[in-house]
Amino acid sequence: MAVMMRLKRLGAKKEPFYRIVVTDSRSPRDGRAIDEVGYYDPMKKDAIVKIDVEKAAHWLNVGAIPTVTVKNLLKNQGLTVPRCK
Repeated sequence: MAVMMRLKRLGAKKEPFYRIVVTDSRSPRDGRAIDEVGYYDPMKKDAIVKIDVEKAAHWLNVGAIPTVTVKNLLKNQGLTVPRCK
């Protein structure tokens, strides 16, 4: 089972709001998540990103693979992301 960190879309039509979640790679985008790490709101003037750094670091150390977007959000928050194979 490959565990991934990715965005789960919420919000109304044309007003997206995303949660950063840890989930099985085979589950659907908005399906059940193992854990919630933070959120991302791109609709505000300055996009709001709130990440629980301890949870994110734990899941990265366990072997969760972040998507490209989540990897960029984590880097912007100052978290070092290990290189993937």
